[in-house]
Amino acid sequence: MEWTIQPASRIDAVSYEIRGTLAKRARELEQLGHEILALNIGNPGAFGFRTPETMREAVVRNLQRAEPYGHQMGIFPAREAVAMHFQDRGLTETRYHDVVIGNGVSELVDLSLRALIEPGDEVLIPSPDYPLWSASVVLNGGQPVYYPCPPEHAFEPDLDALVKAITPKTRALVVINPNNPTGAVYSKQTLQALADMAKAHRLVLLADEIYEGIGYDNIDMVPLSTLVDDAVCLTFGGLSKVYRACGYRIGWAVLSGAIDHATDYWAAIEKLAALRLSANMPGQWAVQTALGGHQSIQELVATGGRLFQARQAVIESVDASRHLSLVTPQGALYAFPCIQAIDQAHRQGAPLPFDDQAFAETLLEKKHILVVPGSSFNFPNPAHFRVTLLPQPDVLKSAFVAIDEVLSDWLD
Repeated sequence: MEWTIQPASRIDAVSYEIRGTLAKRARELEQLGHEILALNIGNPGAFGFRTPETMREAVVRNLQRAEPYGHQMGIFPAREAVAMHFQDRGLTETRYHDVVIGNGVSELVDLSLRALIEPGDEVLIPSPDYPLWSASVVLNGGQPVYYPCPPEHAFEPDLDALVKAITPKTRALVVINPNNPTGAVYSKQTLQALADMAKAHRLVLLADEIYEGIGYDNIDMVPLSTLVDDAVCLTFGGLSKVYRACGYRIGWAVLSGAIDHATDYWAAIEKLAALRLSANMPGQWAVQTALGGHQSIQELVATGGRLFQARQAVIESVDASRHLSLVTPQGALYAFPCIQAIDQAHRQGAPLPFDDQAFAETLLEKKHILVVPGSSFNFPNPAHFRVTLLPQPDVLKSAFVAIDEVLSDWLD
């Protein structure tokens, strides 16, 4: 008798196309001998960016101390360094016991939601979003509710639509700033409105700031936690992007704001952290060195720096395109170009003979370029796709020439 093991039904509601079917096909093409330009993921090490030497040395020198399990919330030097980083932001009351270290921000997103939501609880998530947030809400029995961050608002939240989305079931508000996938950096006014909204409705603010420090043109990047008083804020950061140490799998979450109201919640997070014993021990020894040393990211994002130049290459390529437009990314490692003809048809409610997944598949098969369709970020407009800014500028310019050629075949 034939039989199969059925996966849990909730998995069907989870999507992560950044490493999904397109990425799988890209690996197959590589095995056939094709060279693939992977613009689908923000993985600095894959494009020649190195973790700072001082951080590598800190790991090596502490390997013997990294062999046992550590404390479930993280080793003291790492937690203390993160606390001092937040003190420098102006949160002078932050202490090491307000910090938890995890196996990347991804693990901490899951733990924070698992400790918070009951089945059916709602979590407000930006659209477009980083799909890990949606997946984690679903896997923990919650319901994602999307608030629009439209391009006509420079991808900042539509505050009127956001407040209308709050219901008695709403437990938390996710804020991704600097934003992935759009590169938006929210204004202080917008962030203050979000903090006030959380206070008024007693929502937990979940501030994903993994790209803090990656901003262009001297953009003012305001940490959300500095604007929060009578609300609970949990801020996420880590080593993977700013410090180009994705493989170290080290993230942190910091509790701030009205923490007296979150004693039981923090205890629940610690209990869940204990179940996985401890975070990656070798990588934790790099945290103190990273946060206390020279911040080399500033050279990369400054005028003439590699990330600045890569962003400029995308801007110039889109300006030269017959098919594309772009809301200039102000931060993070991505751009979110728009296909103008498809965007116009979508806004007019016209039938769309266009599938962004099929477009991405064609681009991969014909040009061996891997991008992420905009619909993968829970965004209703199919006219967008995401690319990373990590390749060399000339590589990005060549990629956009190829993208334009495929679009011409589709649209002309």
